[in-house]
Amino acid sequence: MREVLLNYGMFAMFYIAVVYCIYFVIMALSFKNISRVMKGSLYSPFKSLAGSEHVPPVSILVPSYNEELTIIENVRSLLSLNYPEYEVIVVNDGSQDDTLKVLIDEFDLQFSPHRANKRVLESTPINGVYHNPEYPQLYVIDKRNGGKADSLNTGINLSHYPLICTIDADSLLEKDALIRIARVYMENPEETVAIGGNVRIANGCTIENGVVKKVRLPDKILPMFQNIEYLKAFLGGRIGWSSVNALLIVSGAFGVFRKDYVVKVGGYREGFPGEDMNIIIKLHKYMLENKLPYRVAFCPDAVCWTQAPDTVRILGSQRKRWGRGNIKNMWDYRHMIFNPKYKQIGLLAMPYNVLFETLNPYFKMTGFAALLGYFFLDMTAWPIVLTFLFINTLINMILTCGALLLEEMAFRRYPRIMDLAMMVGCSFLMTLGYDQINAIWRFFGQIDFMRNKSTWGVMVRKSWKEETAKS
Repeated sequence: MREVLLNYGMFAMFYIAVVYCIYFVIMALSFKNISRVMKGSLYSPFKSLAGSEHVPPVSILVPSYNEELTIIENVRSLLSLNYPEYEVIVVNDGSQDDTLKVLIDEFDLQFSPHRANKRVLESTPINGVYHNPEYPQLYVIDKRNGGKADSLNTGINLSHYPLICTIDADSLLEKDALIRIARVYMENPEETVAIGGNVRIANGCTIENGVVKKVRLPDKILPMFQNIEYLKAFLGGRIGWSSVNALLIVSGAFGVFRKDYVVKVGGYREGFPGEDMNIIIKLHKYMLENKLPYRVAFCPDAVCWTQAPDTVRILGSQRKRWGRGNIKNMWDYRHMIFNPKYKQIGLLAMPYNVLFETLNPYFKMTGFAALLGYFFLDMTAWPIVLTFLFINTLINMILTCGALLLEEMAFRRYPRIMDLAMMVGCSFLMTLGYDQINAIWRFFGQIDFMRNKSTWGVMVRKSWKEETAKS
């Protein structure tokens, strides 16, 4: 047993060192590219672009299931964007609450004979389309329940424009978010197949008529932890990965895609818990197999605000779904891993995901068990264990500080120094249980995959008015 633990300890130390080295390399790439982002954000004439006829029109797709508490603020936010030509297509996916009713009442929608232009993607038949000429940009599709991917395919079938934008019904776009992401597309429209936006936590913020009026940190500990996670993932991670065209996911909460290529790869995959990762892997695969020049970009200054789960039950359900979706994608596209044909995706992004994301829960749990084994078998002393934990915590805090520095350099959404200090402090608290339980949730998500469990899980929305009242 002692020899097994000793060998495992040496392997674990090497594994952890490699993980942190990669994290720092990706963070360094993010810092290298943030100046370009800042210059583009500062000098791009967004006001003139917002009225330009050269800006490509966009179809915004909003899949909605039981979203009566958030859908009105979401649609108001979308209808007030600074963008010359776009449409908003809300897809009511057989909601069991009053999602359809509140939309009809709020916007005085009438049943319309309008049908999908061309059924280019397989999807559940619709019950009808609702429209009001006073809101010419807004269409509401009512259909039987088929899941999020099916709803997105339905929206694509109805859409009129060459670009599609996907956004969750519990999310709000900043007024210039779409024009900022369009700027990135217009830099290279021939090769850009997808662009991810920056997703931030809205819990604690003041929301009025679908607009974030005042940015504040969440007042609950779980959303606060998620706020730090999102900053590290989007600013410290995705800027770096996109710089080498190895981004594996564009968040379903906010992303823009070329519709023709989404159709070519068969659209969104029905019944797939990680549909946002799946569509990006399919786009990479298609472009690389056909030897077409392309890029999957990330636009950190195009901001979408979303609600974060604030209870252990809902957060656990979300993280198990993410874990299930991640391993399913890696399993289904395992032929791409370490395959030179798929270049940076097959040789870099996917191996990294498997070794340091998919398998990470196992190493975290076994590593903790090994530390206990070392102590009880008298193979080490508490000072050594505490030193190891201190180094781990210190590195995590450095990564958090790096993400916050990127935030301060480019965006400064949090005006108070106290906010930054609180996030640094909370990054320390995250290492004392939150990170470990996250690993356990992801592990159970992988168990669900092995059991062929594909249910979406528990998700409870809160009214934006309720969130604002709390703040």
